[in-house]
Order: sequence, then C-alpha cells, then structure tokens
Amino acid sequence: MILLEQMFIALQTWMFSSGVKILIGLLILSIGWKLVKRAVNIFNAILEKRNIDPTISSFLDGVISISLKILLILIVMDYVGLKTSSLVALVGSAGLAIGLALQGSLSNFAGGVIILIIRPFNVGDLIDSGDHTGTVEKIGIFYTHLVTFDNKQILIPNGELANKSIVNYTSKDTRRVDLNFTVGYEQEISKVKSALFSVINTEELILKDPKPFVALSKHGDSAITFVVRVWTKTEDYWTVHFNLLERVKMKFDEEEISIPYNQMDVHIKGNEN
Repeated sequence: MILLEQMFIALQTWMFSSGVKILIGLLILSIGWKLVKRAVNIFNAILEKRNIDPTISSFLDGVISISLKILLILIVMDYVGLKTSSLVALVGSAGLAIGLALQGSLSNFAGGVIILIIRPFNVGDLIDSGDHTGTVEKIGIFYTHLVTFDNKQILIPNGELANKSIVNYTSKDTRRVDLNFTVGYEQEISKVKSALFSVINTEELILKDPKPFVALSKHGDSAITFVVRVWTKTEDYWTVHFNLLERVKMKFDEEEISIPYNQMDVHIKGNEN
C-alpha cells in the first residue's frame, strides 16, 4: 500500500512538472507546424509577386520549410527539458552512421544545388532523362517532379539527374522537324519535290528562315525516300509534325503519287500430268 502511494505521488509530481510541459510542447509543435506552413506560403507569394524564377523558388520552398521545422523541433525539445546540447553530442558521435544512412539523401540535395547552378533545365521545360520523359513541374530539395504526357507524376532523385545526360526539348526557341516520305521508283523526282514544297508552303507555322529543305535521301529495295526538314517554334513542333504527315498523304493522293507498302506475291504451280 505504501509502495502504491509512493508511485502515485511520483506520477502526480511528474504530471505537474514534466507532463504539463510535454503537453504544452506538443501543443506548441502543432500550432508551430501550421505557422511554418503559412510562413512558407507567404514567402512563395512574395517570390511570385517579384517574378522570381520558379526553378529557384520551388527549391527554396523546401529548404525554408525543412529549416523552420527543424528549428521548431529544437525549441520544443528545449522547452520540455530535453537538452539539445546532449542531442548534438549524440548526433556527432553517431555522425558516421548517420552519414551512411543519409548518403542518398545528401547526394540528392547536392544534385539539387548543382541543377540550380548549372541550370540544365527549368520548371516548365520538357526533358528526357533516358528513363522518363515529361514536363518539369517542380525542383525540390531531393527530387525533381515530372509530369508525363498522360498526366502521370514521376519523382526523379536530383542526384541521378545531376549525373546523367539530359535532353531538354524546350530550352531553345526553335526546333527542326525531320520527316521521311517514300514513293515508288516510277515517280518523277521533280513532281514529288514539287508536291512536298506545295504542302510546306501552305503550313503557316513553318518558318521561312532557315529555309525548308527537301531532297532525295535514299534508294531503297522497292522505293525511294525523300527527306523533309523544316524549322518551327518549339511550342509548334508537334502541330507541324502531324500536319505535315496528314497533308502530304492527302497531296500524294491528289497527285496520284504512289506510296509503296510491303506485299507478298504468291504463285501457285499446278500439278503436271
């Protein structure tokens, strides 16, 4: 009975000392977490109002958010009586283990910094990483967010992107559209070229400079191939690509220019008596 009374007194003492502090600390942590989120939103609004590069602002978003949350946790720990100096000493003694455990994350953070410095791509660019193709939606602290053509989100580690070849399709204002068209050997070269240039000249999105290029490029087994190279604005690339494919087919049909296709001739030999 005496032991139970002592345990109850000890619990009561702890509740009125450390227990209350812990409850208040959790309350501070909850409120502080919401304030951090609001502060980050205000910071983003300021950056947007000042037309700061979205590539930089998306990265700073993550840095500031994590920094403020770590600071908040340290303040709460100090309030409830957990000595932050002891924590720092513990982290320092376990530095090697923590470094190994966070090796990938640190590599991704460094990769994010490298991307911001070198700027191989920006938010809004269409890139190909070799494994994935999509539009850059956000460059975070550890991951770059891509959105694919069919609206799927892909997170790629920054460390991976910083150490591999990246194809940026939208970094330049203009792009060249390259297409090949095959016709039968019986067709006149001048007639085919005239038909192709006729289609090119009716496409308003094709640039006049550099000049469009059309030439016979290959003698195939059963057809000859013409190459068409035209320049357009980057945002009009796919429109021009598909328009040419459709209009050239219609023009060839109109001019009765044959397009060869694979076929098989079967010869049946009758039985000899």
